[in-house]
Amino acid sequence: MAIAIISPQDADYHGRIESLLGLLRSGTLTAADTATDLDVPAIVADIIAQVRDQGDAAVCALTNRLDRAAITPQTLRVSAADLASAHASADPALMTVLRAARDNIQAYQEHIRHRDPEPLRRGGRTLGLRYTPMQRAAIYVPGGRALYPSTVLMTAVPALVAGVEEIVMVSPPSGGEIAPLALALAHELGIREVYRCGGAVAIAALALGTATIPVVDKIVGPGNAFVAEAKRQLFGRVGIDAIAGPSEVVIVADAEADPACIAADLLAQAEHDPGSAVLITPAPALATAVADELARRLAGLERAAAIAAALERYGAIIVTPDLTSACALADRFATEHLELHTADDAACLTRIRHAGAIFLGRYSPVSLGDYYAGPSHVLPTGGTARFFGPLSANDFLKASSTIHYDAAALAEDGPGVQAFAAYEGLTAHGAAVAARHPSP
Repeated sequence: MAIAIISPQDADYHGRIESLLGLLRSGTLTAADTATDLDVPAIVADIIAQVRDQGDAAVCALTNRLDRAAITPQTLRVSAADLASAHASADPALMTVLRAARDNIQAYQEHIRHRDPEPLRRGGRTLGLRYTPMQRAAIYVPGGRALYPSTVLMTAVPALVAGVEEIVMVSPPSGGEIAPLALALAHELGIREVYRCGGAVAIAALALGTATIPVVDKIVGPGNAFVAEAKRQLFGRVGIDAIAGPSEVVIVADAEADPACIAADLLAQAEHDPGSAVLITPAPALATAVADELARRLAGLERAAAIAAALERYGAIIVTPDLTSACALADRFATEHLELHTADDAACLTRIRHAGAIFLGRYSPVSLGDYYAGPSHVLPTGGTARFFGPLSANDFLKASSTIHYDAAALAEDGPGVQAFAAYEGLTAHGAAVAARHPSP
C-alpha cells in the first residue's frame, strides 16, 4: 500500500488537490470489487415504475430476485411475534451496550430538540412559530455486506425524540430474512411496523405506497447507490435526509499530533471500502510518520486488502504551507467527519465553516460518533456539508408560523397590505382587508 503524499514542492500540487476534491465530490467512489458500468438512474427509474404500477406484486417480485428471498404480500411485514422472538434471543451483553448508546443518543437529541419560541408581540400583533412532528417516518437500515445496528439507533431515536407517531423500518431480507439484531432493536425501541424489502424497491414503496405499505412523510438512513438514486428521484413525493455517498474523514493536524492516532483513524475510515481518508498538515515530518504508521498498522487488520485499496484510490496526505491554509483546505472539502489534532483546536474550529461532525482532540475519534457519543452518524457526504447537517430530532419536526392580529392592529397595517395588493394587481387580496375595515 502507498498512500499519496501531496507536497507544495510538487509541480502539480494544486492540480492534484483539485483532482482529489473532484473525485470525492463526484459520488462515484466504489469498492474495488464492485461493478461500475451499471446505469443506476435508469435501473432505479424502472424499479420505481414497477412499484408504482404493480404495488405489492412488484415489491415482492423484485425483492425475491434481488435479495434471493421468498417474500409474499402476506410475509412482507414482519410479525409482532417475530419481532418479540428476535428480541428475546438477542445477546444480553450486546443489548446492554446498545441500550447505553441509545440513552446517549436520546439525551443529546432531547438537548438540541427545537422548542416553540416565545412569540413576538408588537401592539395587537402576536407572531409565533409552532413545531409539530411528522406523522409517519421511515428508517432505512442497510443489509448486504454487513448489518449496522448503530444505524437503527442513529435514525430511530431522533424520530422518537421528535415525537413521530408512526416509525417504519425497512431492511433488505438478504437470503430471506432481516438480520435478527435489527429486529431485536426495532422491538426494543417500540417500532412495530417493519417490512422485508430494501434498496430502491423499499424507497419506492415508502414514497408511493402499496396495499401493504402506507406512504410515509420522510425517509432517512444510509444506503447504497441505488438507495441514494431512488431518494433523488422521489424527493418531492417524500421528504429525505440527504443523498448520501461514501463515508469520509479529513484530519487537520500539526507537528504536535500523535501519528499513531491519526493513522488508526485513517485506517478506520478506509475500512468502509469505499471510504476516503485525508490528512492535511503543515508538518512534513508528521506526514512521513503517518505514512509509515499506516503501513505498519495495516498488516494486523482483518480487512487489510480492502483498506489498502481504499487508501490508494481515495486517500491522501496533503502538506500545506501553514495551519491556516490547512484549515482553509479542510473547509473546502466540507467533509462528513473532520478531526482536529492541533495545539489549539478551538482556534482551528473558528476557521471551519463546513463539516458534518467535528471531533476535537486526540481523545475524540470518529468511532465515538459512529456508535456511542450521541449525535447521529447520519451525516452529509461529498461536500454537501456546505448545505446539509447531521440528522437530528429537528429533521422530523416541521414549523408552522402563527399570526394573530386584533382589530386595531389590522386597522393600522391594513393600508400597507392594500397598497401591496394594488401594486401587484391582486385586488381580491386588498378586498379581504377592506371587508374587515371598510374605507371611510
